[in-house]
Amino acid sequence: MTNSNISMPIARVHYQDVRARLLAKQEIALLDVREEDPHAQSHPLFAANFPLSRLEQDAFSKLPRHDVHIVTFDDGVTKNKDGLTDAELAAARLISLGYTDVSIFDGGLVAWQQAGGELFKDVNVPSKSFGELVEARAHTPSLAAEQVQALINEKADIVIVDARRFDEYNTMSIPTAISCPGAELVLRIAELAPRPETRVIVNCAGRTRSIIGTQSLINAGIPNQVSALRNGTIGWTLAGQTLDRGQVRKFGDVSNETKSNAAKRARDVADRAGVKRAQFSDIQSWRQQIGRTTYFLDTRTPEEYAAGHLPGFRSTPGGQLVQETEMVAPVRGARIVLADTDGVRSNMTASWLAQMAWDVHVLDGVDVSQLTELGAWQPVLPKMPVVPELDAVALKSEIGKVVSGSVVVIDLAKHAQYVQGHIPGAYYVLRSQFDSAVKSLPKSSRYVLTCPDGVQSMFAFEEIKALLQSQNSDGPEIDLRVLKGGTQAWKSAGQALETGPQRLISEPLDRYKRPYEGTEVPREAMQAYLDWEFGLIEQLRRDGTHHFWVL
Repeated sequence: MTNSNISMPIARVHYQDVRARLLAKQEIALLDVREEDPHAQSHPLFAANFPLSRLEQDAFSKLPRHDVHIVTFDDGVTKNKDGLTDAELAAARLISLGYTDVSIFDGGLVAWQQAGGELFKDVNVPSKSFGELVEARAHTPSLAAEQVQALINEKADIVIVDARRFDEYNTMSIPTAISCPGAELVLRIAELAPRPETRVIVNCAGRTRSIIGTQSLINAGIPNQVSALRNGTIGWTLAGQTLDRGQVRKFGDVSNETKSNAAKRARDVADRAGVKRAQFSDIQSWRQQIGRTTYFLDTRTPEEYAAGHLPGFRSTPGGQLVQETEMVAPVRGARIVLADTDGVRSNMTASWLAQMAWDVHVLDGVDVSQLTELGAWQPVLPKMPVVPELDAVALKSEIGKVVSGSVVVIDLAKHAQYVQGHIPGAYYVLRSQFDSAVKSLPKSSRYVLTCPDGVQSMFAFEEIKALLQSQNSDGPEIDLRVLKGGTQAWKSAGQALETGPQRLISEPLDRYKRPYEGTEVPREAMQAYLDWEFGLIEQLRRDGTHHFWVL
């Protein structure tokens, strides 16, 4: 599909239309199709980031029902050379993929604000605002960084557990902390802290996962005293205390007795939260159901998932699912079915999703013999377009022309992926920004399109060829090819990669720099982030569409 291929009028909706559906708990996929950074600067509470540049790659997995009510959303101002907004382009693409109930939010962000709609900053805002509500209503106990440092110094009987992903923990961690991502806490804490007298402290980078992790252990009724590290690694840094780097301490296996006891605790919490139960007989009928979206998610670790999982279930470790729900399930009001093999991680995760007003079910009775699919999760994709390709061997034979500029390689990778490694001489261009970036590319008659796996290149081929040709309207027809298998195929063929931020034609808008990530964030940004989180409860009140409650 080219940028101007919109041949039919598409319905427009307004603030009151969206608000009415949210208040009625009706399904709606409010898709902010801007890149992540502009999305993070300002958006409605339940606007899920769904970048136009990755739309074909994400649609079938994240919008499994083709008759779901979709509303595309953007800033309401920016238009391409044909006078079309990203929301209009996204709506047309979704319709071309077979979606039948697609509308455009008329006027975008500007109109939302003018109508009195509340606007939120940052990413994963529903989860973060819910975490603040939990702390306020449940009075989740916490300790300041200075208090925890004092306990470490005096060698007190404490265990510090880091509720983030392992890669985040490995980047920076509290001294002595053990990596135990959120959904694993109730399952594993009895063996990480076997003495009831041991004090348990839960941390993350900021606040949400510390609060949810701490309250999970309290809700499950473990005998230990539990506290959150107030403000996580941000609070630790602002207190002038030193973080560890490169730690690899991780949770271990648990006994059958520990697993059984944890399952009873988790089931009790889920029952109190009103979590529903699902049987295998429900799964097939829900997959085929018209008028109802269902997500099927596996809450175990990625390693367990890869070793064997239920067909059709996506890997979404439970702690991250609570933190990033809208990134996996952008249809607000949908049904969510969770599965594991122990009855702990799915039930604890479900207990939180239920309080976040999701229609959540746990699949009971999963046996390891039923985990018949192997490997990492693979997204469901539309039919791949037929495009002219060349392989890594052919490109290698022309690498001299690439370096000299007579053959131009265009890399559609995410900025972080490009910086980590790209074909020597390749230019970084965001697909969603290609319309404005094309004039900054070197002119040539030969171009090669790549991305990490070649998929986005294939979907983007037609529109990019048209834009390149329009830029070279007086010259011969553009010869554009897609690198088969993308940059990964180049690497697998034994070819060297170039690293670093050279030849950036687009601004790196695809990734919002979180103030709680990395090790070189300014103190002012950290404090501003905490101040923002403290204000989320009041923003929830003003917005009024969330239906959150706290056990």
